[in-house]
Amino acid sequence: MMPRMLDRYRSEIAPQLSKELGRTNPHAVPKLVKVVVNMGVGKAVQDPKILEECVEHLSMITGQKPVITRSRKSISQFKLREGMQIGACVTLRGHRMYEFLDRLINLVLPRVRDFRGINPKAFDGRGNYSLGLTDQVVFPEIQADKVKHLQGMNIAVVTTATNDEEGRALLTAIGMPFKRDAKA
Repeated sequence: MMPRMLDRYRSEIAPQLSKELGRTNPHAVPKLVKVVVNMGVGKAVQDPKILEECVEHLSMITGQKPVITRSRKSISQFKLREGMQIGACVTLRGHRMYEFLDRLINLVLPRVRDFRGINPKAFDGRGNYSLGLTDQVVFPEIQADKVKHLQGMNIAVVTTATNDEEGRALLTAIGMPFKRDAKA
């Protein structure tokens, strides 16, 4: 079964963006490539059980087993050695990516405390967007009473847009709730 966001993108959003951006070739219209969800767990150096809990939560949130990331070099001030496990990362593509973004936009972001929209300036200059969440409890899959350690995460949305304006147009059409300017 096709995810509802992908179906909406193909039927409504892509034709609208091609008119808006003046593209006649349907392959030139910006689209989503992947979503990368990353949890950096610095506390895992002292307690490896924290990393196990974060890996379990990340797999429940994304529906995919995370890759455990390791440190690239040693830093003595942080008691970190090269090759130590310090985080977990998941790359979502295809149907899982669209389903994750649909849940993120419609379920998770409205559950964030004091949410007034996401930062419209968090683009990287090439149309890709990065978003940070402070804890994993905002996801409905996670039971808040069973969480021992709150852990933040970074979510990077990679698109085929060539600049920030095209990326912003794509994400706005998909339904990302950007903050409105106070002047407007």
